Formats: sequence, structure tokens, C-alpha cells
Amino acid sequence: MVTLVWDYLREYEAERDDILEAVDRVFSSGRLVMGDSVAGFEQEFAAYHGTSHAIGVDNGTNAIKLALQALGVGPGDEVITVSNTAAPTVVAIDAVGATPVFVDIDPDTYLMDLSQVEAAVTERTRCLLPVHLYGQCVDLDTLTELADRHHLVLMEDCAQAHGARHRGRVAGSVGEAAAFSFYPTKVLGAYGDGGAVVTDDDEVAANLRRLRYYGMEKSYYVVETPGHNSRLDEVQAEILRRKLARLDDYVAARQRVAARYAEALAGTDLALPTTVADGSHVYYLYVVRHPRRDDILARLREYGIHLNVSYPWPVHTMSGFAGLGYRPGSLPHTERAADEIFSLPMYPSLPVEVQDEVVDALREVLVAL
Repeated sequence: MVTLVWDYLREYEAERDDILEAVDRVFSSGRLVMGDSVAGFEQEFAAYHGTSHAIGVDNGTNAIKLALQALGVGPGDEVITVSNTAAPTVVAIDAVGATPVFVDIDPDTYLMDLSQVEAAVTERTRCLLPVHLYGQCVDLDTLTELADRHHLVLMEDCAQAHGARHRGRVAGSVGEAAAFSFYPTKVLGAYGDGGAVVTDDDEVAANLRRLRYYGMEKSYYVVETPGHNSRLDEVQAEILRRKLARLDDYVAARQRVAARYAEALAGTDLALPTTVADGSHVYYLYVVRHPRRDDILARLREYGIHLNVSYPWPVHTMSGFAGLGYRPGSLPHTERAADEIFSLPMYPSLPVEVQDEVVDALREVLVAL
């Protein structure tokens, strides 16, 4: 068999009545765009994060892009972030005309190495953009102090960390703004694309609402500042309202899957996930590491098990960003991780028998290396 890294069908079977009721509610409402479902989800999503505002948009990439624009980040500015991330983080920075500046990662957590950030600050630096990767939060205390001292904007990329917490604070509740993706694979996933930005800043929120709607606010026919068509779909918003109420259950289920992996793979020479001190891990991905990663993946394919690597190509090595001037070896921990990490199947409805199949095959491969 071919093992699925991610699958939603078992979850859909369990939640089908609720999902279809959500769709019917929107179709029967008489309002298919920017109606009560978007407004309701925004209120509930903001409440979950303890923020004053949530602004729904069409996808996670535009959540980052529009948030940067709303914060005043643009051409000539530099944004400090990491290269070990999904490309959309950096694509969004480029889309507003800013320049991404990369720092290396901590080799144990794969999160931004905070000790390198201050040295990367220049007179052009405008924004710090940490990525809460794989399901856990960067420690933002250091970045908050640094941002305040250098008068920088702090924005969180929370696309992989719905519900994760650090020192009691939920991901997205610390920076001036935080961007989320609701791509179907996410911890809180829609049945299609979607995204949102949360913020406590009234002006940033107002800017975002204009930017997602052509730049209009008071009238459909009056553009106050050029914007985009980046609205969250009403159907996806209603589905997300239902799923938001189950978010903590999804997180608990992922943590149970992770605990089974940790127990079953203890004693092997795989490097298993490390949880940040004072933090919780929601396991968007279960990322393991081995210096013979490629051999392991090749042998697992002989068992019919195909696994993913997130991410095999750091952004600074991609041809599309060659103009940034980074060379091989410039981010050694990032580059080494890209050669050694891989992800085991991880989703709340992962069948125990599938997990056991992966673990048994993996243990056999490791012994045979």
C-alpha cells in the first residue's frame, strides 16, 4: 500500500453532517460574500487568540502579504526571517517589495536562532518575522525586547502553529500582527484555501479590511487606497467556525499520535522532535532526523511507504531567490537540516494501524542500515 502522509476523509466522515450543514447554512442565507459567517468567524477567531481583531483573507500567503502592507512594510525595507520555512513566507515579503534577510535556525528545534537576530539588524530593517514552525512557537520575549529597542515591527507567521502556546500565550497574540493559513492540511484547516490576520491595532485592522477589498471601505465604488480582492470565502468561514470549536480536540489528537511515535521510536538513532522550554507542541508535522535520510526514504518506498520532507530546499538556495546573494554554507544549520529531516504521517484521524505500519517498517530499515 501507499501510506498517506495526510488524509482528511476519515475526519470528514465523522464531521460530515456538520460540514454539510455549514454549507447549506451559507447557501440558504441569501449572502454568499462577506456575510454573517465571515463576520462570525472573525469574532470567534479573535476571541480565541485574545486579540481585538481578526481579518479573514483568501489564503495564508496573502495573510502575510497584506499584514506587512498594513504594517507599513514595503520597498526598501528589510524583513528578518528564516530560510527553513515554506516558500510563501518569503514570497509574501518579496511581493510587498521588501528584502528578506535570513538568520540560521536552532539545530534542535529548527526555529529561528534568536542569538543571530540582532547582528542582522541594519538601518533598513523594518520588521522581524519569526516562523512558528512545525507546530511550536519561537520564544518571542527576546524578539519583543529587540524590536522595541530598535523600533521594529514584530509580526508572527502562525501558519503551522494554530493553538500552540509558549509561556501561556497562544501563537499570534504577541506581535503587532500575526498571519494564519487555513490550507486543508493545517491544524485548523478549511475545505479549500483561507487565511486570517489577528491584531490588537485598530489602524492595522482597518488597513487590512481595506486592502482585502480592493482598497474600499465606505462604498463599493470608492477606492480609498489601492488594494486587492483577497476576501475569505463565506462557505470556508462557516466551516472554520465549526472546526474552530474543535481546535483543541484536534491538537490533543495530534499530541496523542506524537506520543505514540515517541514511545515506539525511543531507542532508535532517529532524532525525534524537541519541544521548546515552557511551550506546547501541536505537531502540525512530526519531523524526525537522520544523517542517512535519503537511504531511509528509499528503503521505505520498497514497503510502499512514501514520506515527505519539509523542507528539502531552503528558500535561500532556490533559483527564484538567487539574487539575494546567499551562497552554500551561509546558513549551515538550515542546510544540514534540509539534508537530514523528514516527516512521519501526522493528522488527528491517523489510523493506529497505519501508524504502526510506518513505525514497524521504519524500525526495520534503521536496523538494516
